[in-house]
Amino acid sequence: MKNIILRTISGAVYIGLIISAILLLENSPYAYLALMSFFVALGMNEIYTMTRKEEHESWLIIMVDMLGGIGLFLTMYLMSKEEVSSQGMWLIPLASYLVVRFIIQLYRPKQNAVHSLTRSFFAIGYVALPLGMLNTIIAITAPRILLGIFAFIWINDTGAFLSGITLGKHKLFKRVSPKKSWEGFIGGVLLCIAAAYATHHWFNDFFQCPPLGIWIGLSIVVALAATFGDFTESLIKRTLEVKDSGKLIPGHGGILDRIDSLLLVAPATLVYLAIVVYNIKAFIH
Repeated sequence: MKNIILRTISGAVYIGLIISAILLLENSPYAYLALMSFFVALGMNEIYTMTRKEEHESWLIIMVDMLGGIGLFLTMYLMSKEEVSSQGMWLIPLASYLVVRFIIQLYRPKQNAVHSLTRSFFAIGYVALPLGMLNTIIAITAPRILLGIFAFIWINDTGAFLSGITLGKHKLFKRVSPKKSWEGFIGGVLLCIAAAYATHHWFNDFFQCPPLGIWIGLSIVVALAATFGDFTESLIKRTLEVKDSGKLIPGHGGILDRIDSLLLVAPATLVYLAIVVYNIKAFIH
């Protein structure tokens, strides 16, 4: 019972921080940028922690990588706001990171350079880049659409959990995640579709929903990508033989255990918007 209460409280705080940061975006971006930058740093640090058994990374490389990841996230925000030059100036933070990172590696002769660089670029590509894509999604839609995307992720998790524990019999991906079932997967998708229909009809003004068909399509994309995002992190943890990515959030594990779905939802949603939504005005009322 104590663990359930702790899990509920920590989960509520996590959700409350995200909702508050997104709602404040309409007036000021600083809370959102600070929270997501914090997620980038924490997520990347958990990558290094999980891979520590193979090779311990130096604090200098970890700090440089975190700064590079946060720099990439913030640069993608500036690009989405068109606050940087169109003549390649946005590449300066990334180029600076690459120069510094490669030079540091030269002065670590006892370390496997390929393993170290691969870990660094994987951490940035797996954590910082997808979170940076959220900035582009906000720029071409509206901040509250992002809130809807988060809501679909949470609703999918809830639907999958409830359907799985009551109806689950057929394993969905036993090699990676033995507890997940087809029944849970279908339940999560269906609940997302129902939520999309409900929000469009009763909370349309709040969420600034696009046309119903596009909104329902978005809910399906989010549900599918969230499931595969969860599988991806499960595969990483199984490969590294760890149960949780960290112990940051009581009852939930690390930050990667909370945003694993989002890390695939962000690029999948961006692809969906780019392909389907050719008229951006349809998203804005």
